[in-house]
Formats: sequence, C-alpha cells, structure tokens
Amino acid sequence: MPTGMSNFEQFHLDFYQSNYTIDDQEQGYNSYGSNENLYGSKKSQTGDQPPASAFAPSEMLLSSQSYTGQILQPTYSPNTPLGYADGFDEEPPLLEELGINFEHIWQKTLTVLNPMKPADGSIMNETDLTGPMVFCLALGATLLLAGKVHFGYVYGMSAIGCLAMHALLNLMSVPGVSHGCVASVLGYCLLPMVILSSSAVIFSLQGIPGTLLALFIIGWCSLSASKIFTSALAMEGQQLLIAYPCALLYGLFALLTVF
Repeated sequence: MPTGMSNFEQFHLDFYQSNYTIDDQEQGYNSYGSNENLYGSKKSQTGDQPPASAFAPSEMLLSSQSYTGQILQPTYSPNTPLGYADGFDEEPPLLEELGINFEHIWQKTLTVLNPMKPADGSIMNETDLTGPMVFCLALGATLLLAGKVHFGYVYGMSAIGCLAMHALLNLMSVPGVSHGCVASVLGYCLLPMVILSSSAVIFSLQGIPGTLLALFIIGWCSLSASKIFTSALAMEGQQLLIAYPCALLYGLFALLTVF
C-alpha cells in the first residue's frame, strides 16, 4: 500500500512537472515588450509621414471643400428655353414639307376657272401634283358614273401628253421647264373637263349641244394652259402656238367623255 501511494505521488509530480521557469516568463515578457515597441515604432513612423493632402493640388482641395451636393440636381431657369423645344418650333408644318399648300392650290384653281385672270408666274412654276391627281381621279370617277371605265386611258394620255408638251416647251422656251411643272399645269387645266364629264352623267353629249359644249370646254382648257405656260416661262406673244397642242391633248379627253 505505501508503495502504491509513492507511485501515485511520483506520477502526480511527473504530470504537473513543467520546464516553465521564471526566467522563461521574463523572457516572454521582454519579447512581448519588444513587439509592442516595434509596433509603436511603426505607428510613430506612420504618424511622422505627411498626410496625402500635402501632395494633392490646391484646386482639388478647394473643389472638395466647396462641394455642395448639387451635382445631380442642376439648376433650372424657366426663362431658359430647351434645345429640343426650339427644334420643334422651327420645324415647318407637315403639309409644307410634303409640298401641299392649299392657298396656292386655290389660286391655281381660280386661275384655271377664269381664263381672263392674269396668272402669277411664281406660283404656277411650282411642282404641285396634288391638284392634278385630284382632278384626274375626279375625271375618272365622273366617267365611271356615266358608265365608262376609262381610268387607264386618262392616266395614259396624261403621261404621254406631259412628255410631248415638255419636249415642245423646251424647244420653244429659253429657260426650259421641268416635267413636274408641265404635269402640274396640264393637270390643273383638266378642271373644265371634269365639268364636261359631270354633265355627261346628267344628259347625253352625243348631239349638237353636246358637241358645242365639248368644243367650248376644249377652248377653255387650252386657253388656261397656254396662259399659265406663257406667264411661267416668259413666252409673251407665243400663247396661240402653245394653245394649239394643248387643244389637241384636251380634245382626246373630250372624245373619251362624249363617246
């Protein structure tokens, strides 16, 4: 039994035995102190370095100090017009961009209806095909009401007549004329022929009254077209020369209407 107790005490002493001494504790303390001194020296070196602002330009410092937080909130003055608003205001109307001017269309129509009225050459020289297209459709529609389907003849003779008159006028005039101007004038002067085709819906034109009315309409159309051509192309004294081929062209439309 005493032997067992001695063995247990020896095991107890061996279990709790350690090589850690006071000298080791002092050495650890000194190493901790050296680490702290090293950290303190690094901190002091960092503190001794000049701040980053010392190397920054003065303009950057002033701009950063004067920042008011309004970079995303620009000032707006109601008196300052917007750029896109000026662009929309300066744009011409859509009808003007398409070349449709109802005032000029009305003036040309009145000029055709009144052969004795002097024509405005600046207006008549415009390439306006709105009125001619309307009058061609009206002529074909009135012929259709009279039982005559002649839309192809109307457009075909119009195209051939415009080409022939364009060649003739370029030979007779010094400044020359465009295809659009010739088509516009000849198309507007179809308006009296629309009146003749409308009367064919009401009564028959195959007789002496119908023939006289057709001759009157042919003279009306040719006189109006020759007057407009002479004023637009400055061809004074040549109206009768221009009226003759115009009368031949409108005589073809009269034949479609009467027969």
